[in-house]
Amino acid sequence: MDSLTPRQREIVALAREQGRVGVEELSARYGVSLQTIRKDLNQLCAMRAMSRVHGGAVVASSIENLAYEARRFIAPDEKAAIGRAAAALIPDGSSLFLNIGTTTEEVARALANHSGLLVITNNLHVATLLYPHPHIEVIVAGGAVRRSDGGVVGASAVELIRQFKVDYAVIGTSAIDEEGTLLDYDHQEVKVAQAIIGNARRRILVADASKLSRAAPVRIAHLRDLDVFVTDRLASERLRALCRAEEVAVVEALTAAHADDTVA
Repeated sequence: MDSLTPRQREIVALAREQGRVGVEELSARYGVSLQTIRKDLNQLCAMRAMSRVHGGAVVASSIENLAYEARRFIAPDEKAAIGRAAAALIPDGSSLFLNIGTTTEEVARALANHSGLLVITNNLHVATLLYPHPHIEVIVAGGAVRRSDGGVVGASAVELIRQFKVDYAVIGTSAIDEEGTLLDYDHQEVKVAQAIIGNARRRILVADASKLSRAAPVRIAHLRDLDVFVTDRLASERLRALCRAEEVAVVEALTAAHADDTVA
């Protein structure tokens, strides 16, 4: 961060305050061209100080997750496509876990027309999306609610999840490294995710391509622990080969591929 210009330092500070900064707003604020601001943002992203989103950027960190509102700005169209593709893998009459994350919320949104579902979640946003539907039963894990994102974590949440053995687990992750390790920021959230993985017959990871360029400190699991990886596009040939070797099906939501004919 020592090599940043004063304007770039201010841009990072603004992003921390607001969750997101836009190219046009920054151009007007500093009286410089859009091209100049884009260059600033590209340099900040190259240094991993920020992550680009449509029309702007958000703060990036390897030890602290982005604010919930900032995460919602990242790849919204891709997450919606992932949500629809993952929901298509879940038949009516199924039981499933959905964990914390803006991508799992898109899965919940796409499940609204399903019937006969039992959904257990530690994500209040998921519960809010699904409980009004008469053909979907929702159970919310108990414990303290994080004000930052509506997530429920802790021993009580883990204990409730361990009382179930469900058909599907749909989990998100904050980062995926090139070795196939799924990573997150909060060790308590990770314990819930691990309980979810351990108590489902079929496990589905939902994560957009931006997760491959992020880092986080706490290990959740490995891709080999999953059955299906639903993403927008998988550009990493190393991860594609890993999925092939571990027999993890890959569904790329923004291609013509489908779950029944896509095993990477």
